[in-house]
Amino acid sequence: MKKLLTGTLVMALAAGSAGCGGGKPEEKANPAAGGGGDKPVELKFVTWGNQAHLEVYQKLVDKFRETHPNITVKIDSIPFAEYQQKMSVLAAGRELPDLAWVAERMVPQFMQNGILEDVSDITKDAAFNSGDFIPSTLQLFQKDSKLYGLPFSTPPSVMFYNKDMFDKAGLSSPNELAKQGKWTWEEFVKSAKTLSSGSGANKTYGANFFRDWKTWIMLASYSLSYGSGPFSDDMSKFTWSDQYGVQALKMLQTMMFTDQSHPKAGEQVSFESGKIGMFFDNYSYVSKARTIKDFKWSIAPMPSGSKGSVPMMGQAGYAVFKETKHPKEAKELLKFFASQEGIQATATFFVPPRKSVLDSDAFLKQPGNPDPDIIKQAVIDEMPKAKVQPGHIQWQKIDTEILAGFDQLFGQVAEPEKVLKTVEEKVNPLLKK
Repeated sequence: MKKLLTGTLVMALAAGSAGCGGGKPEEKANPAAGGGGDKPVELKFVTWGNQAHLEVYQKLVDKFRETHPNITVKIDSIPFAEYQQKMSVLAAGRELPDLAWVAERMVPQFMQNGILEDVSDITKDAAFNSGDFIPSTLQLFQKDSKLYGLPFSTPPSVMFYNKDMFDKAGLSSPNELAKQGKWTWEEFVKSAKTLSSGSGANKTYGANFFRDWKTWIMLASYSLSYGSGPFSDDMSKFTWSDQYGVQALKMLQTMMFTDQSHPKAGEQVSFESGKIGMFFDNYSYVSKARTIKDFKWSIAPMPSGSKGSVPMMGQAGYAVFKETKHPKEAKELLKFFASQEGIQATATFFVPPRKSVLDSDAFLKQPGNPDPDIIKQAVIDEMPKAKVQPGHIQWQKIDTEILAGFDQLFGQVAEPEKVLKTVEEKVNPLLKK
């Protein structure tokens, strides 16, 4: 089978050829090491992470190696856009890794397909302190009183904004308005229009909802803030064709084609270019925002509707696959990654699911971060309100149909009401499968 995994980073964690059956005699005889006396084992761990993420994991695995000298780890990275499909292909070919990242949209399909290993026994280890996890962060991975994964990232969506643009325009910051209960969607649309200027190569846009023209889910925060949403709570019906779904698409339509305060489909204008006033993404984007040197930026809560602000919450975790030949060792690696030490290390990039780390300097005071009070306002205080991004065993097909509807809106070939009715007709049968 043609190799599908790309971006391979093989960690030289063993002296000599421990991963191939060599191993130093003194390592095998060391009873203090986890698994001491065991045969050499190589585990494969798969992510969609970037180079900076991989470097953090290399350090973690180096640390893991100190107590598990017989285990080497090979890390592979697959682009997120291709991840779920490629993992499904690997499952069909019985070539799944031992351990991997999984996202909220993938978990229902992987559970349905029966490819995830039950890891409930990890939580029975008192030293692991499973009570430190925020209970809601475990729900995605629980089914029939069993646990099929552990979270490492629970980022709510936030609004990144260009502070210099707001200051130049004489606008109050979203943080100030949020404190006063005035950071509404109406205020957001007005601010976006005010921040927009220029034309052609010099065009500056007030806002952008889309990371890559496929991340439509951020718009769901609008509907949710009015008590509605794209789907029913049990994911049995597409409900975005209601009043608030239509209003969300009309808002986007106005910003794109009337106010010209939002890029048009296909335009690649990034927040870090300095030409976007407000940008919606998961908090994890902060790792890229920290590299910005040309302007001052910050984060703020999502705008509010009649029911307050409701951020979308992305969720990612670790899962062991059933077909692993090394379940004991894979679970040991999972336990280490999800330990307080592991979660503290990945808090450089991700919103931690452990309470002890969420409130720590390791998360709040990363170099280049906004002020801790701002992070508390935009992230920690908003997490209880967040709605986990939807998932379904037919998610890939559902997502395709919704994106086709947005293509109609972007091409101005149909009005929001018709777009959403068409999507409803396409998606409802998929939700019932």
